[in-house]
Amino acid sequence: MAGRLQGKVALVTGAASGIGRTTALTFAREGAKVVVSDIVPQGGNETVRMIKEAGGEAIFVKADVSRTQDVQTMIQKIVETYGRLDCAFNNAGIEGPMNFMADCTEEDFDRTMRINLKGVWLCLKYEIPQMVKQGGGAIVNAASVAGLVGSPGIGVYSASKGGVIQLTRTAALEYAKDGVRVNAVCPGAIVTPMLQRLQEHYLASQAQSQAALGTTPVGKPEDVAEAVVWLCSDAACFINGHAMAVDGGYVAG
Repeated sequence: MAGRLQGKVALVTGAASGIGRTTALTFAREGAKVVVSDIVPQGGNETVRMIKEAGGEAIFVKADVSRTQDVQTMIQKIVETYGRLDCAFNNAGIEGPMNFMADCTEEDFDRTMRINLKGVWLCLKYEIPQMVKQGGGAIVNAASVAGLVGSPGIGVYSASKGGVIQLTRTAALEYAKDGVRVNAVCPGAIVTPMLQRLQEHYLASQAQSQAALGTTPVGKPEDVAEAVVWLCSDAACFINGHAMAVDGGYVAG
């Protein structure tokens, strides 16, 4: 039986590890040709190797999503190689400063916004025209539950992800008539290197107990990947402008 994205071309940024790598592998499993992008060639090429080893098709394109030229070149390379871009998961991001608001530096603020928010905007800016030109496509942006609720100690990260949600909603309204759907996933606590760094920080700086951390539902990268692939598939053809919490019920509490 053909996969849900058979014959499609899918881009995943930040695909050298974690949620990005798992989503790239899931896209490939569902029949898509995958463009793996990251600033870390070693991890990105390893993701490509894993896809090919599983029988899929993929290429690696190095790109810093906060740089206009890198994003332009990335989209050009995709079109030159595969002729189109059907799906995009704009996933590249960082956790940014883990400090209370007054303790964050201006440099940390600017870097977090440049990668997490400007990076998503730049990807949208160059993905959307290609999708409009070819008659449609589906985009999923990586936000976070931190963009939906307050999160002490990661205010700048939260603000960047809240901005991603608003970019998502606006782009969805602007380009629905062109057949381009834009949604977001808002992961909760997912087992990734980023979660480990956050846990280590909170345990060290705020003396939060392991028991308290244990009350938060914790998911796997596969949980997010499945949501992304579904949102990009025809099964979600009437879903647009939605910020989907993938969090085990965390924000419902």
